[in-house]
Amino acid sequence: MKHYTSITQLSKHVGFPLPQNPLLGLVLCERLNACDITQGAFTSDFYAIMFKKMKTGVINYGRTKYDHENGSLSFIKPRQIIEIKDVELEEKGFIIYMHEDYFNGHNLHNDIKKYGFFDYEANEALHLSPREEEIIWDLYFKIEGEYSNNEDEYSREIILTHIDSILKYSQRFYKRQFINRAELSGVTVSKFNSLLSSYLEKGLLQTAGLPTVKAMADTLNTSARYLTDLLRQETGKTALELIHIFLVGEAKNLLQAPEKSISETAYLLGFENPPYFSRLFKKETGFTPVEYRKQFLN
Repeated sequence: MKHYTSITQLSKHVGFPLPQNPLLGLVLCERLNACDITQGAFTSDFYAIMFKKMKTGVINYGRTKYDHENGSLSFIKPRQIIEIKDVELEEKGFIIYMHEDYFNGHNLHNDIKKYGFFDYEANEALHLSPREEEIIWDLYFKIEGEYSNNEDEYSREIILTHIDSILKYSQRFYKRQFINRAELSGVTVSKFNSLLSSYLEKGLLQTAGLPTVKAMADTLNTSARYLTDLLRQETGKTALELIHIFLVGEAKNLLQAPEKSISETAYLLGFENPPYFSRLFKKETGFTPVEYRKQFLN
């Protein structure tokens, strides 16, 4: 698999204009064929923000297909697997390539890693409203204007300020998308809890062990990070926290049967390590399983 260590290297390979800065590349797709790319699976040492309205083609990120039916922003992080096939656009788009070294010494060096949308892998591009498109395009052209000027001591700071604004607006727009998705497709937490109940009823706790966030996300056709962000938006709790709450709720029911030991209860719930079960139970309830059982029996 091809790995690109520089933006210049990628640009030469796919036929993009060579970057004016070796650590920052801008591609404006004014013509519909300007960003028509076929590129086998590859990885790189840089971040990318892409805005596209695709007519045809496929973009795989992390081996899963990005949904580009509408105008959408996609976010790519270093060393993630990307595959682009026969992309043709309906309208103009852009790509901003940012080598990870471009952020050295700036707050974004750490802050960019906090944005969960760089980890969204399955059908979760950010779909923009017309007004949101205007905001993002305005920021892109501000970056392009600074990028095309003669570089001076202020250029990098100004460009990074605008990139930071794109990321902050994207965070806001994703929250809007979370809300809209919940309204369109039903409350995610209800689906999540139903999935956990089904996991229990099928006896998977004993055969497959504790449910994982990734397994739940795969079943719901999303990424673990996106699912966690969506659930946090709806409930204030992460996917893992909701799994723990579910398991503790089931444990409370099982602990009412005095004939089962604490270890047996733990194994029935998929815990291979009973002490871990006891620690989790106390964290969630304030009581050890033994203390809870005594309180209930009394």
